[in-house]
Amino acid sequence: MNKTELLNKFARDPEERVALARALDQLDRARNRSIPCATQFLSPAQRAALEPLIAAAGHPRHLFHGGFEGAERTVCVFLPDWQEPEDWEAEEELAAIECAYPPTGAELTHRDLLGGLMGIGLTRERVGDILAGENAAQLVCLRDAAPIILSQFDQAGRYRLKLREIPLADLLPAPAEVKLIRDTVAALRLDAVLSSGFSLARAKAADAVAGGRVSLNHRECLKPDKPVAQGDVLTCRGLGKCVLKTVGGQSRKGRIIIEIERYL
Repeated sequence: MNKTELLNKFARDPEERVALARALDQLDRARNRSIPCATQFLSPAQRAALEPLIAAAGHPRHLFHGGFEGAERTVCVFLPDWQEPEDWEAEEELAAIECAYPPTGAELTHRDLLGGLMGIGLTRERVGDILAGENAAQLVCLRDAAPIILSQFDQAGRYRLKLREIPLADLLPAPAEVKLIRDTVAALRLDAVLSSGFSLARAKAADAVAGGRVSLNHRECLKPDKPVAQGDVLTCRGLGKCVLKTVGGQSRKGRIIIEIERYL
């Protein structure tokens, strides 16, 4: 398939089409110039849309990286034939910046920090994950955005910021807080697993799916009876995210035993 056919097949909306078109441009650049080429930061939904497109484009050599293991927002790096993934240096494309904000006990939210970054003219695609904490935050950005942030990002919320670039290896993502839920379901349907994961009545779970509030593996799904498998990620707008960690055997009543991790 050519570029237009790929975009027609895999892009669900105009915004996603733009992100996928930019990724294909970087793929073409990597092939034509035989150099590694990276996209801007992708949301989980954009990454989920890009992965099958990459497969349809012939499985070119590539990797996803967000600056640290488990990052939510990642760039996709297309590699030339001569380069192995382990030989790619992340700091060629990405930078990490620490933002300190006294006084003691001060705390800025993710929204405060992102709002400040948008206020200096950066688009969301140029900034990766933001790790907010007490008295300091860390963020990942594209390498070419680092000088802008270091020179212009001097305030967020009510606090003045003191910035410095740090190695990607010094990023300190907080461990995810999760609650383990053990339950049984009659069938591995999206509405049933969603009901267990978020303690919803089955009817309300089905309504959330039909109302477009639920994504399965970061892709919107409108079918309450969509099959769900071990490892699948379920997100519900307003409620958060959960993962179907294990699918076990059957209970004495013939129901399927499952374990779900709900992110708090």
